[in-house]
Amino acid sequence: MIRKVLDGLYNLAGVLAALCLIAILTLIVIQMVARWTGEVFPGAPDYAGYAMAAASFLAFANALNKGSHIRVSILLNAMGERGRLILEIWCFAIGAAVAWYVSYFTYRMLGFAIKFNDVSQGQDATPLWIPQSAMLIGMIILAIALTDNLITLLTTGKHRIIRDVTDTQAE
Repeated sequence: MIRKVLDGLYNLAGVLAALCLIAILTLIVIQMVARWTGEVFPGAPDYAGYAMAAASFLAFANALNKGSHIRVSILLNAMGERGRLILEIWCFAIGAAVAWYVSYFTYRMLGFAIKFNDVSQGQDATPLWIPQSAMLIGMIILAIALTDNLITLLTTGKHRIIRDVTDTQAE
């Protein structure tokens, strides 16, 4: 049950990231059409930037579990089973700790943006808590994914990252 919920969360974050990329494309096309017709679409680059940040952070967890993050496997492949397990536990523990740390400070940054009614400096004057919320959500989901992989590695001896073909050929 928990596995289905977590996998659904990672997939949902990936879908939301894809929708953000579609939003970026839409914003760029609208801005191009506006320029061709002599109109102005104020704030379009800012909105595209917010969507890019949201897409990046929301995609992290899904990309991790799909094996899309860059992993340097030369050292892992050169080690024995026990050494590989220890190194992977260390990597997931450090990654999870850093992700939770960044999540905490992103949460604090979001709190300050709300408290001081911080808005963007562009023409749009968007309240910054809106794009920062997407960043926080993506960072928390990444922290959950790293913690999930760490716990799975500790309990089963294997992580949940699907390795790509080029990575497994070296073994």
